[in-house]
Amino acid sequence: MTRLDRYLFRQLGIGLLAVTIGLAALVWLTQSLRFIELVLDRGLSLAVFVELTGLLLPSFFAVILPITTFVVTLFSYVRLNGDRELVVMRAAGLSDWQLSRPALLIATLATGFCLFLQLWLVPVSHAAFRSWQFEIRNEMAAILLQEGVFSSLGDDLTVYARRREADGTLRGILVHDMREPGTPVTIMAQEGRLVSTPAGPRVILLNGQREQLEPATATHPARLSVLSFAENSVDLASSSRSPVDVARNRDSRERFVPELLNPDPAENLPERDIRKFRAEGHQRLASPFTALSMAMVGLAVALASGFRRHGDWRPAAIGVALVVALLALGLAIGNLAARDNRYIPLIWLHTLGPVLGAAWVLSGRPGWPKIRPAAPSAGEG
Repeated sequence: MTRLDRYLFRQLGIGLLAVTIGLAALVWLTQSLRFIELVLDRGLSLAVFVELTGLLLPSFFAVILPITTFVVTLFSYVRLNGDRELVVMRAAGLSDWQLSRPALLIATLATGFCLFLQLWLVPVSHAAFRSWQFEIRNEMAAILLQEGVFSSLGDDLTVYARRREADGTLRGILVHDMREPGTPVTIMAQEGRLVSTPAGPRVILLNGQREQLEPATATHPARLSVLSFAENSVDLASSSRSPVDVARNRDSRERFVPELLNPDPAENLPERDIRKFRAEGHQRLASPFTALSMAMVGLAVALASGFRRHGDWRPAAIGVALVVALLALGLAIGNLAARDNRYIPLIWLHTLGPVLGAAWVLSGRPGWPKIRPAAPSAGEG
C-alpha cells in the first residue's frame, strides 16, 4: 500500500469502526429493553441480562455492517471531493480504480467478517440465546415467581402466591393454566412448595381446589368441574413441549447453511418450511457480499460526480436512494424466493448485479450520465 492508500484506509477504517459500533450499540439498547423486566421485576442478575442480550449482537452486526460500509464509503469520498483532496489526487494521475483501492480493501474485510458471522457465529449465538430463553422460562421458573405478583410463565400459564416464606414455602396459591386449548384450569391451594424435576420445575400444592371448564359437546352443555384435593402438582414449564422437541424444531437462524440447504428428512418438515430454509440458506451465503456491492455503489456515485466549490448534495442523495431501493428490492426478492425456490437466482442477481454495474461506472465506460458540476453563479470566481 502506498502512503496515499494508507491515508485513505485509515480514514475509512476508523469511520467504519465508529459508525458500526455506535449503531450496533443503539440497536442493542433498543432491543434489550424488552428484557429489562427480567432484571427489574423478576430478580435476575445484571450479568444474566448482559449475557442474554449480548448473544443478539452477532445478528445485529451481520445486518448493520454492509449498510455502514456503504455509508462510510460514500460520505468519506464525498467529503474528500468537497475538500478538493480528490481533485489533487486525480491531478497526480490517479485513476478511479486507484482511488477505490482502500475502500475495496475495507469492503473485502467487511465481507469476510460478515461471512464468518453468517456461516458460524450467528447460528451459534442464536442457538445459545434460544437455550437461555428456554432455561429462563422453564428451569428458572422458580426464580421468576414473585411474592404478591401475578407471574406469567409464558403466554398460557399464570401463577400467584400471596406470600413466600424464607424456606421457599408458598402461601395462598392461585394457578391459571390455559395450556390445553379449550379447557382452562384454575387451581387454588392453601400452601405449596417448589421442586425440581428432569422435566423442569413443579409446584406441589396442598389442601386446595381444582376448577376446570369442560367444553360443550353434542350431549351436554359446557360445565364447570370442581375437585377438592389434599395434594396435587403442577408443571411450571411454560410450554408443553419437552426440551427434545424444542431442539428438534429449531428455527432457521439456529441452523448452519448445510442444514438449511439440505434439511434432514427425519425431521418431517412441511414443504413450506423446506422452501423457506433453502431460500434462507442462499440469503445467508449471499448477504455478506452486499458489503462489497454497497461499497462499490457508494464509490461509483461519489467518484462519478464532478467538483463543485461549495459542495454538492446530489451524490449523497443519489447513493442513499439507490441503496434504499436495493434494500427494499432485497426484502421483496427474499419473500418471493421463500415462497417459490425457482426465484432463488434472483437473490444472487440482486447481490452481484450492483457490483458489475459499479465496476462498469468506475471503468469510465461511455454513456454513463456522470454528475456534472453546476455552472458557476455570478458570485463564484
